[in-house]
This record gives sequence, C-alpha cells and structure tokens, in this order.
Amino acid sequence: MPFPVVDRAPTLGDQVYQTLRSHLRHGSVAGGESFHEAQLAEQMGVSRTPVREALTRLANEGLLVQGRRSFMTPELTRKDLDDIYQIRFLVEPEAIRSIAARTVDPVVRAPIEAAMAATVAADRSGDVKAFREANARFRAAWLALVTNERLVKVIDLHADHMQHVRALTLGNPGIRAIVLRNLERVMSALRLGDSEAAAQAMLEHLAGAKRAYIAAVGLDEGDSQSGKEDVR
Repeated sequence: MPFPVVDRAPTLGDQVYQTLRSHLRHGSVAGGESFHEAQLAEQMGVSRTPVREALTRLANEGLLVQGRRSFMTPELTRKDLDDIYQIRFLVEPEAIRSIAARTVDPVVRAPIEAAMAATVAADRSGDVKAFREANARFRAAWLALVTNERLVKVIDLHADHMQHVRALTLGNPGIRAIVLRNLERVMSALRLGDSEAAAQAMLEHLAGAKRAYIAAVGLDEGDSQSGKEDVR
C-alpha cells in the first residue's frame, strides 16, 4: 500500500547543524578551534540537545573532532590532505566534465560568470573574506548544474574539509593569484563548452591549490608519494 508523503519542516537540530556548517564553510576558522556545547546553546538561544546533535553530525562527517569537553576543527595532517585531494581529483573533474557542454549557453553560464567576476573584483580590492566567499560561490554555481545529487554531496563534503585551510592561506596574495589563474582556465573551458578542457583545467586547479596550501601551512616536508600528482 502506498504511503502519503509527509511534509517535514527542518527540526531545531537541522537548523543548528546548517548554521554551524555555514560558519565552518564561510567563517575564518582555524584548525583546533573549539566549539563548546553549552556556550553555543546560550549564543543561539536553544537547548543543548539540538547543539549536541548538530555537533555530532559534523563530527561524523569529519568536519569536527570530539575532544573530552568540546568539539574542535581538525588539524589536518599531510596524509589527510593527500586523502582528501585524492578523492577530489577523482570526482570534481568528472563532475565538471558532465556539465560543460551546457555552459556554452550564456544564460546557463550566467551564475558562474557572476561568481567569477566577484572573485576577480575581490582579488583586485584585496578583500580576503569576499574572495573566499566568491570562490565558494563559483563552486556552488557550477555544482548547481550537476544532476547527480550524491556526487554533489561528496564534492561538497570534501571541499568543506578544506575550509579552515583556505581561511589560513587565502590571505596570501600569491596563493590568490594561483587560484584565480586556474579558475580563469576553468571558466574559459566552460565558455567554449569544452568538456575535456574543463575537466583538465579543474584537475590543474585542484593540483595547484593543493601544492599552494601544503607549502603555506608548512606540510611540504612530508614524504607522502600521493602528493606528487601528475596533471599533464
């Protein structure tokens, strides 16, 4: 017997989760930053239960780690970065390949163009916060065209693992220049609707970002072989 669809409004726990995840995604969050259940509950005007639920969900996703008295943003090791980027190298080029043929249409491409323009403007003005937000908008704009929702969730999760690293590194004009140059290559491929060029440009963008982040946070002394990716 078929069951009727039940409308489900977001629970308080869902709302707290989304608020905290948005903070992790867009805030200037450093590795090792603590999140205390009681303090968050007081600040957000809710009981401790939905905060605990939200923090536990974020920990299950690897975006936080649970300590004895609080949750913290993880201190990523070189192996963590290698593992995260190994997944990103596999999925993001293929995802953008799947939508590139459609982005030759200026109307379809418009949100991506707007995010690209905002990224360029933020870089010119030296506005690090705006640059970080525009960079996130760029990813969200092209991901909105990907029809595989499971793939989008995988990409979002592993990109979000890098948020506090971005907060630490995008203040460096040299790193912003690398990111911007590679995004412009991605954008050029999308304007042409060239799926292969878009996938290659995305791979080069990710590889360049990984190298820049590793160097910026002093992890380039590791001997991990998986960090020596070939993007030819």
